Formats: sequence, structure tokens, C-alpha cells
Amino acid sequence: MTRLKRRLAAVSGETERGGQIAADDEAYLAKAAENLACARSELAAGRYNTCVSRAYYAAFFAAMAALVRADVRPIGAWEHAFVASRFSGVLINQRHLYNRELSSVLTDLMIARHTADYATTDVGRKRAERAVPRAERIIRAVIDHGARA
Repeated sequence: MTRLKRRLAAVSGETERGGQIAADDEAYLAKAAENLACARSELAAGRYNTCVSRAYYAAFFAAMAALVRADVRPIGAWEHAFVASRFSGVLINQRHLYNRELSSVLTDLMIARHTADYATTDVGRKRAERAVPRAERIIRAVIDHGARA
């Protein structure tokens, strides 16, 4: 089973390691894939606020996986600002591990999620339709980078 197939199969628990994911990056990528599947489902169902929220978390978990692989970890808990700033600042701007086009994606999705989760207004269909492929780009980049490593 290839690494990519293992990552995608992890969402349904079909791994080579008896259903248990050993590495942190694999676990975070499984969470990213699960949240992406939810975002797609919510988009199809017209639940745009939930779609944007799940798209953000899909990208967030993929960024966490990338940071773990690069041995960039917080001293304490994984805070949203830490993940966004280190993914963009360290992995993209300093180490040039990912394309610069991804540098604002996580922050943009976080802002959209705050609207979706906390504002009295809805994010709307167009914003949700943009959120899903943006999350997919981060996940794909992290998976592709891991395949090269």
C-alpha cells in the first residue's frame, strides 16, 4: 500500500498497522482527509457555514502534519495562530518547502471560519465553494511533499 493510499485509507481505518496510525503526521493527515470529506458533503448539502468550518480544519490538520514532518512543534498546545504563522513563516517563507501561493490560505480560511462559526451572517455559497479547493490544495501539497521526502 503506497503512502498516499495509506493516508486516504486512514479515514476509514484501513491501514497496514491494524487500524492504528502510529505517526503524528499520519494521524493529522487522516483528520485532514476526514474534515475535507465533511466539507465536501456539507457543500453538496448547502450547509455553507459548516462547509467552511470543516474546510478550515482540513487545512489546519494538514498544516499540522507538515509542521510535524519539519520538526516544528509548539512548546505547549497546537494553537491556531501558531500553526498558521509557522506554516507560512517557517515552511513557506524560510525553508521554501511549499509554494508561496499557499502562504495566506490558512489565515484566509481561518477568517472565513470565524465568520461561519461566530458571526450572525452566513458565509454564502460562493465563499464555501472557494474554501473547499483551497483546503484541498494544502492537503495535496503536504501529501506530495511527504512523498518526495
